Amino acid sequence: MLTRMTQTYGLVQSWVLVSHMLVLKRLGDPQATLEVLVFTAVALGLVFVGSCNEEIAQSIIFFLMERSEAELAEPIIRLLPVALGLLYLGKQESVEATAEVSKTFDEKIRKYCDVTLMSLAYAGTGNVLKVQKLLGICSQHLEKGETHQGPAVLGIALIAMSEELGAEMAVRSLERLLQYGEQNIRRAVPLALGILCISNPKVSRLSHDADADVSMAAIISLGLIGAGTNNARIAGMLRNLSSYYYKEAAHLFCGKNCSRACSPWEGFADTFSIPFRPVSSFPMALGGIVTVLHACLDMKSTILGKYHYILYIIVLAMQPRMLLTVDEDLKPLPVPVRVGQAVDVVGQAGRPKTITGFQTHTTPVLLAAGERAELATDKYIPLTSTLEGFVILKKNPEYHEE
Repeated sequence: MLTRMTQTYGLVQSWVLVSHMLVLKRLGDPQATLEVLVFTAVALGLVFVGSCNEEIAQSIIFFLMERSEAELAEPIIRLLPVALGLLYLGKQESVEATAEVSKTFDEKIRKYCDVTLMSLAYAGTGNVLKVQKLLGICSQHLEKGETHQGPAVLGIALIAMSEELGAEMAVRSLERLLQYGEQNIRRAVPLALGILCISNPKVSRLSHDADADVSMAAIISLGLIGAGTNNARIAGMLRNLSSYYYKEAAHLFCGKNCSRACSPWEGFADTFSIPFRPVSSFPMALGGIVTVLHACLDMKSTILGKYHYILYIIVLAMQPRMLLTVDEDLKPLPVPVRVGQAVDVVGQAGRPKTITGFQTHTTPVLLAAGERAELATDKYIPLTSTLEGFVILKKNPEYHEE
């Protein structure tokens, strides 16, 4: 099995290198349209997410420097800072050199790029100083046409998402921004709440807002919050919203897509389990979510226009919600597991219990938001420390049946 995995890894690595050369060559094609170049950069950012690849970063920087004012005014151009930031996802200080270079960009894109790079580089770190800086940006009263406050709101959620206490404080800060912030900030708040509560059913109250952009963002947020949960209350709300906005094509489009995200299949649903793991273990999933949400900051020009296929990028964050155990030959292996509410054991001495209120089931088994599983037998040893998704088990050589 180890030989087979090594061969597969070698083939995948070779394919990635060839694809990198072909796509990077496409990024420098002077005859390519703006849309092709932008989505080429996004593809490179998603493939090399968190790699700090200098060659790709320089290509995107040169591309931004060479754009005219008319091209920089296009809404789709804002995905370029996202592609650049994905290369430094969770890398913190590694982004500083690129951030300094971004200060030489045109004024129309400079602030947007600075905020996006900061929020992605410190995603999941819980850095309080960066959150304070982003809140300071959101507190400013700017002239019309400024677009960098929306990414600042998303950045607050991205930085605070991996820690439970920090996420709660971020929600309280977002509530204040919702009350006292400018209109462009209010439009980003539902999306930020969706990041903090992905697949953790909590109901949004902004889906009937008077502002069309705020209400559409709230509908998208409902889809993220209820993704893969089959939550009856959220599914009912989305059905009611479809009836309420039956004359509004844009709202109806958002509602239908979110209904499919909430319950894609009866009995077997996919879920976005982003908030429950560190950034280092799910960079591709987070990259897909961030790309889609940045496009949702100006939905009328992107997903409600001719770039509706951006929504497909969210597939990168989909994964099975069930726990399925297999043996070393990748054949299904039913074993007893204990499933219960997860307990925070960070900093506790000894071997404290990691779950509470558990029940014993036989795999495959579904895991809800906030639940954790652990093996109920010593016969097998898991090859991963976290039991979720597909887990490979090997026999315990020290196990002896009584």
